[in-house]
Amino acid sequence: MWLAKVRETYGDNLDIDWKPFYLAQANSNEGPEWKAWEQEEDSATLGLQAFAAAEAAARQGTAAFEGFMLAMLRARHEDRKDLSDENVILDAAQTARLDMARFREDMKDPTIIPETGKSHIEAVEEHGVFGVPTFIFPNGASAFLKAYVPPDEDAVGMFEDLTDVMSKWKFIGEVKRPQPPWPKGVFA
Repeated sequence: MWLAKVRETYGDNLDIDWKPFYLAQANSNEGPEWKAWEQEEDSATLGLQAFAAAEAAARQGTAAFEGFMLAMLRARHEDRKDLSDENVILDAAQTARLDMARFREDMKDPTIIPETGKSHIEAVEEHGVFGVPTFIFPNGASAFLKAYVPPDEDAVGMFEDLTDVMSKWKFIGEVKRPQPPWPKGVFA
């Protein structure tokens, strides 16, 4: 949601290369041999359909993908909907004005889930990713960010300041607010 506000300012000058990352895999207690993307019987509960849907949307172009992602993020973070629900996925696709026949067909492609599994492995092994969102910068720096959506007037400034710190200062391991209460003064 925050990056959508930043995109309004930057337009095409903001290059985001979204990559799938399976939180169900990262948070699994099953051991390192268990792979979420190999669990066909659990595809709905693991959110695998949402990953297939994102790839299906991407096959219709960058604008289609970004519209779909924004609709999915709104469904999850604003409307608190379950992204494993097929109706939520289809609503997001319609909101993004995707070619629905092509979208449904592309979602069935059996190569999508294994490919997104490879993306997860690459993220972990090459960049140390453990959660989302993780920013990976051209210089190889990576950083996980836990933040609330800032007010619209602060979105761009926060983005610029944080991406500068996260990309430049690799020796900063963690900045965390003391708890409880956190975030004091953020919410009325």
